[in-house]
Amino acid sequence: MWIYSSAGVTVNNKRVSSSPNSLLLLSIQSNRKEKLKLYSYWRTAKKKNSFLRDFMANSGAEKLKLYSYWRSSCAHRVRIALALKGLEYEYIPVNFLKGDQFNPDYLTINPMGTVPALVDGDIVISDSFAIIMYLDEKYPEPPLLPRDLHKRAINYQAMSIVLSGIQPHQNLAVIRYIEEKINSEEKTSWVNNAITKGFTALEKLLASSAGKHATGDEIYLADLFLAPQIHGAINRFQINMEPYPTLAKCYESYNDLPAFQNAVPEKQPDAPSTS
Repeated sequence: MWIYSSAGVTVNNKRVSSSPNSLLLLSIQSNRKEKLKLYSYWRTAKKKNSFLRDFMANSGAEKLKLYSYWRSSCAHRVRIALALKGLEYEYIPVNFLKGDQFNPDYLTINPMGTVPALVDGDIVISDSFAIIMYLDEKYPEPPLLPRDLHKRAINYQAMSIVLSGIQPHQNLAVIRYIEEKINSEEKTSWVNNAITKGFTALEKLLASSAGKHATGDEIYLADLFLAPQIHGAINRFQINMEPYPTLAKCYESYNDLPAFQNAVPEKQPDAPSTS
C-alpha cells in the first residue's frame, strides 16, 4: 500500500522520499499493481514539477493554502511564485483594514500577524522569502535561481534591497504609525525617501546584468521581488520611474507574462471592486 502526503510517500508503513528518482526506484521495487500505477506517473510527467503536481492531484493531497491580503507586496511575490510553478492553491484573504491579522486563530498560523502564510498539509511557513525558497526546492521547475554564482549573488542582492531596504519602510503598520505620531505629509516624505534610495541602488546593481528581465532573459528571484515593489511604487505611491530606466524596462517585460499579471493586487478576490 502506498500513500502520498506532503512529507513523502508511505509504502507499507515506511516513509520514503517523494522525489521523482525515488519514486521510479520505488516502482521497480513495488508489486506489479503498484509498479504500474507509479510508472504511469513517471512516463506522463515531462518535468519534475508536473510529476509532483499530477501525483498530488491523483492522490487526493490537500491543496496549498495561501493567506494573503490583496495589497501586500509580500503576498504578491508569493502569488507570482505559485503561478510560475503552476501550482493551484486556495486563496484565504486576511483583511488588514478590519484587523483580521490580530485574530487569535490567525496568530496561531502566523504569530507575527503579517502576510503571507502558506499551509502545505501540516507545514506552515509565514515569511515570503522562506515560502518562495520552499516552493523552489519542492518544485524545482522552472528554477528561481540561476546556476551562475555571480548572477545568483545579484539576485540575492536585489531581493535583499527590496526585502530589507524598501518594503519594511512603506508597509501599512509603519505608514499608519508615522501618520498618527507625526502627520500625513511626513508619511509621504518617508515613503518616497525609502523607495528612491532603494531604486537608486537597484538601478546601479542591475544596469549591467539586466536583459529582458532583471538578471538576463530568464525569470529569477529578483524579478519576483522587483515586480510587486515597482507596481506599488507606481500605482500606490506615484513614483516617477524616469530616473530608473533599467527597472522600468523590467517592469514593462512583466506586463507580458500571465504569471505576473494574474498576481497583481487589483485582480485578487479581496481587492475592492472598481465598478
